Amino acid sequence: MATNKKAESNGAPSRPLNLPGNRIVTLDEFIIRSEKDFDYATGELTGLLRDIGVAAKIINREVNKAGLVSILGVADGAENTSGDMQQKLDVYANEKIIECLQNSGECCAIASEENDSILQIPSVGSKQSKYVVMFDPLDGSSNIDVNVSVGTIFAIYRRKSDPEGPANVNDFLQQGSKQVAAGYVLYGTSTILVYTTGNGVNGFTLDPSIGEFCLSHRNMRIPENGKFYSVNQGYYSKFDLEMRRYVDNCSDQNYGLRYIGSMVSDIHRILIQGGIFLYPSTRKYPKGKLRLLYECNPLAMIVEQAGGTAINTQLKRILDMDPKELHQRCTVAIGSPAMVEELRAFIERYSALPL
Repeated sequence: MATNKKAESNGAPSRPLNLPGNRIVTLDEFIIRSEKDFDYATGELTGLLRDIGVAAKIINREVNKAGLVSILGVADGAENTSGDMQQKLDVYANEKIIECLQNSGECCAIASEENDSILQIPSVGSKQSKYVVMFDPLDGSSNIDVNVSVGTIFAIYRRKSDPEGPANVNDFLQQGSKQVAAGYVLYGTSTILVYTTGNGVNGFTLDPSIGEFCLSHRNMRIPENGKFYSVNQGYYSKFDLEMRRYVDNCSDQNYGLRYIGSMVSDIHRILIQGGIFLYPSTRKYPKGKLRLLYECNPLAMIVEQAGGTAINTQLKRILDMDPKELHQRCTVAIGSPAMVEELRAFIERYSALPL
């Protein structure tokens, strides 16, 4: 499967696949049938998405038996390049995704939130891989010890460098609008994989009885408005004035506060029910805490493809930001269009900084 020319669209709904109404449709079948939406379908992107699906099944198995094996807690003396403490399951998930991405040879290099630099993937036979993959192997992993949902986030880009040689860091430092696919896996009460290739968003729930992801959420669309806001309100006093004013407004409007501490979980709920997710700057993280390439870009692509909006607190579209480094942080406001526009008005009114 080659790059979809619609990957930079504004969230227009995808053409529905010609699939029987009540028949079980697996992730593999859906991906293969979706190739018709691409002008030059070669199966490469299909293979990558299937590799990620396999990795998700393996990680799901370990997450669900974490309390029964010695895989809980912080890894020995571990701190990743972003300054976060690595959990044992972070390390495990990172290794399994890399292992699965090496299998098919469709990926020439990867970048992970858990690694300092990019990792070259050995070629398989004479294959010249055209894609690079970025991922957060286990978003919200500190929740594992208390049995709260976590997730995996991934983004796929077409490499810019010569396929004859090794990939380089510039293959990864691309705007989010250049993503050819993005998605997440949520390990919760059920395990669901949600992804987009720039032509709408679809979700697949893992059926443990057959070991397959099956289509469960067809053509997902985020509500235009919502009654929920998601922010770590414990940092309220450390927010800028415009953010404090907006949070006060949410309270005045009787919006429900929902914050899980796993971006995948919070975004998934907003995708289904509507709302807004915020991670603004704080005194400790003046540039924001979340990673642009591993978290914000892929989730922004999904939300936009579902009809939502994703900006930073300087009111720039997330997918138009120019990354300068692999582990660049940014602020983010993402969710239902009406709520993001409401926040925009507060920023324009109260911000002390030029926009």
